[in-house]
Amino acid sequence: MAVDVPIILVVAVALVDIDGRVLIAQRPKGKAMAGLWEFPGGKVEEGEQPEAALIRELDEELGIDVSENCLAPFTFASHSYDDFHLLMPLYVCRVWEGTVTPKEGQVLKWVRPLQLKEYPMPPADVPLVAMLRDLL
Repeated sequence: MAVDVPIILVVAVALVDIDGRVLIAQRPKGKAMAGLWEFPGGKVEEGEQPEAALIRELDEELGIDVSENCLAPFTFASHSYDDFHLLMPLYVCRVWEGTVTPKEGQVLKWVRPLQLKEYPMPPADVPLVAMLRDLL
């Protein structure tokens, strides 16, 4: 187990549409792990609450407005990468305002839970797929 690596807190969400599909986003070229698919979200800033960070990220990345009471805590990922340790709470959200729009050049897909395993994801996201499939 790695020692003396920073712990990075990132929040993510499984947005679930009326048809039971989950939104995933492809990491753009130039970013770490480019080309892999992930759940929307992002880094929690210093002093920011996880739910507030997720609401901010969803507005910035997807142009949607999410109320904190629509974010249901589901599970979390804890994964060691070479130079940091990722701690990532995953929420489930079925209600938001606005139309999901890729605002940062990312590719978006609505995917049925059983098909999520067909999309390559960062190592921290992989265990979340089976849990989501069981939930949905």
